[in-house]
Amino acid sequence: MLLLDMAEEESDVETVEEVSRQVLDIKEKVKHFSITVVLNGKDDPNDAIVSINAGAGGTEAQDWAEMLFRMYTRWIERRGFTLELIDMQPGEEAGLKSVTFSAAGEYAYGYLKNETGIHRLVRISPFNASGKRHTSFASVFVYPDVENEIVIDIDEKDLRIDVFRASGAGGQHVNKTSSAVRITHLPTGIVVQCQQEKSQFRNKDMAMKVLRARLYQHEKEKQNEKMKEIHESKDEIAWGNQIRSYVLHPYQMVKDHRINLEIGNVAGVLDGHIDPFIEGVLLKQKAH
Repeated sequence: MLLLDMAEEESDVETVEEVSRQVLDIKEKVKHFSITVVLNGKDDPNDAIVSINAGAGGTEAQDWAEMLFRMYTRWIERRGFTLELIDMQPGEEAGLKSVTFSAAGEYAYGYLKNETGIHRLVRISPFNASGKRHTSFASVFVYPDVENEIVIDIDEKDLRIDVFRASGAGGQHVNKTSSAVRITHLPTGIVVQCQQEKSQFRNKDMAMKVLRARLYQHEKEKQNEKMKEIHESKDEIAWGNQIRSYVLHPYQMVKDHRINLEIGNVAGVLDGHIDPFIEGVLLKQKAH
C-alpha cells in the first residue's frame, strides 16, 4: 500500500496499475483460501449427483428445467469438471420433466451442495401468444456421490482377542484346552466368539468371518441412515421457499435470497457464471 501511495503522489500510472493488479490478485487468493477452509465437510471432496425436476406448470416449468440444466452444464465445463448424464425425461412439447447427472471434479459436491432448493423464473412466456408474464419453478437437489461398495478393512490394532476354555458339550479335548476365541472390535464395540472347533486357529478364523459380516452390516446401516437424512432434507424443500429468483421481465436480475446478492447480468448467470452465488453462500456459512 505504501508503494501505491508513492506512485499516486508521483502520478506513476504504470506502477499504480501494477500494484492494483497485485492487490486484486491477493484479494482473490484470500477469498479462494477462505472458501477452501469452508469446504471441510466429510463429503465435500466427493463428486456430485444433481437432479433437476420441473415444477407444476407443464411446458413452462419444463423449459425452465432445461435452462437450469444448461446453466449447470456450462458451469461444469468452466470448472474443468466432467459431466455424465444419468437420466433424462423430456417434456411433451419442450424442455425437460427431469434430469439427473453427475459432476466429477475436485470438491464438486462441496461447491454444488448449496444449489439444493427451489429456483424461480419470472419472464414473458414464449409459449403464450398473449405475451403475459409467467412464473415457473424447478427444484434442484444435490447428493454426494458416495461409494456404494463397502470395503471392510480390519486393523489388527483395533482388535482385542481373548482365548478361554470352551464350555458345554464338545468332548474332553474341547473343555481342557483354551481353544475358544472371543474377538472385540474396539472402535465399534462389536464382540464375536467361537468355541465350536477343537483348534484355536479354526475358532479364530470363524470368529473373524462373523466379525467381518457384522462390520459389513454395521457400515450398511450407517449408509442407509445417511441416505435417509439426505432424503428427509429433500422433503423439507417447499414450493414458494425459493433460494434464488431469475427475473427476465419487467427488469433483469438474479437474486439469491439467502445472501441478498443481486446480479443484473441474467444472461451471464444462465450461461454458467454462478460462482458469486456459490461462493457467497459458502462464505456466509463460514461466518456462522
